[in-house]
Amino acid sequence: MTARIFKPAKNAMQSGRAKTQEWQLDYEPEQPRAIEPLMGWTSSSDMKQQLTLRFDTKEDAIAYCERKGIAYQVIEPKDSARRPAAYADNFAFKRVEPWTH
Repeated sequence: MTARIFKPAKNAMQSGRAKTQEWQLDYEPEQPRAIEPLMGWTSSSDMKQQLTLRFDTKEDAIAYCERKGIAYQVIEPKDSARRPAAYADNFAFKRVEPWTH
């Protein structure tokens, strides 16, 4: 049983950064998923895939894994490059391309 400790990425469907400040612990799947023959749904008997733990700090998550004897892998977050933009930049004289609809 191996666990991944990481900071979740920003949701692509929203502009906010909710639920991205906490560290998350997910378990790696122990068994592959199988297609259920009757309905054709993908299923798994591995219940740890459904478990997600959240921690305030990376050190808390690591301490939890060490206390419980769980092998873990820490994935460091990548910093996002934020580009400042203003609505007025659409009409600036230094704009290379002409503004059009």
